[in-house]
Amino acid sequence: MITYQVTGNVVAYTHTKVEPEFEHHGVGGELARAAMEDALAKGRLVVPICPFLAGWLDKNHDYDAIVARSHRRVK
Repeated sequence: MITYQVTGNVVAYTHTKVEPEFEHHGVGGELARAAMEDALAKGRLVVPICPFLAGWLDKNHDYDAIVARSHRRVK
């Protein structure tokens, strides 16, 4: 499951959940990829609030052009 909120052409992904029996089998990555492909197809800017999705995007740069990134450093 992935939760999100759409405002205009911006989609904020807030949470990703995979049932425990499916963890570590690539299900979260498939959800992330499907969400990014949907955003790309709809011309949306992605705001990755969900820590899992943000981490996945850090490792999968195919979607950099549609991802809004903060340049602030969090201490």
